[in-house]
Order: sequence, then structure tokens, then C-alpha cells
Amino acid sequence: MESLGSLFFFAAIAAVFWLLFIRPNVRRQKAQVAMQKALQVGDEVMLTSGFYGVLRGLDNDRVEVELAPGTTVTVARGAVGSVVPVDEDDTDHLDQADDSADADALRSSDPEEN
Repeated sequence: MESLGSLFFFAAIAAVFWLLFIRPNVRRQKAQVAMQKALQVGDEVMLTSGFYGVLRGLDNDRVEVELAPGTTVTVARGAVGSVVPVDEDDTDHLDQADDSADADALRSSDPEEN
């Protein structure tokens, strides 16, 4: 009976280890592979080395990344660490700046102020 208890203890330890370490790592790897398969030309990416660039070409196992204007490197598809999300706040900020510039232009052309 005591051997059954120790067997149960080791099975419980193995289950906890699987739930806490192995399962999340497998999910992370699957998500990484799915992201790398979904890459498209024009995506802004961050390489695993920390370089940011824009995808300019795709092949089966290689991608061409433009790091700076006129500087393109070919790297393994697995070297793409993440796709950089488009920050909508930046575009909203630009729209607000355009709107405020238009409002300033309208105010300065107001005949009552002159």
C-alpha cells in the first residue's frame, strides 16, 4: 500500500511539472511557428537579435529584411522573433496634429481677427 502512495506522489509531481513547464512551452512554440508562417511582405518585424526592419522578400526558409533604406539582409525565417504591431496612437496623434493645424489656419484667416 505504501508503494502505491509513493507511486501516486511521483505521478502527481510529473503532472505538475508537465502543467507548469512543458505545456506552456509547447504552446509558445506553436504560436511562434504560426506567426512565422503568417509573415507577409511589408510587415515590420523584430529579429531575435534585436534588430527592427521591414520584410521585403519571403522564401520557404529565408526572409529578406530591410534594416535601413538600401540595407537588406537575408536571415532564416526562424530569426524573426515578433511582428511589431502598428501603433494606432501614433496615427491618431498625426490626425490630431493635422486637425489642429487646420484649425490654426482657419483662425488666422478669420476676417474678424484682422
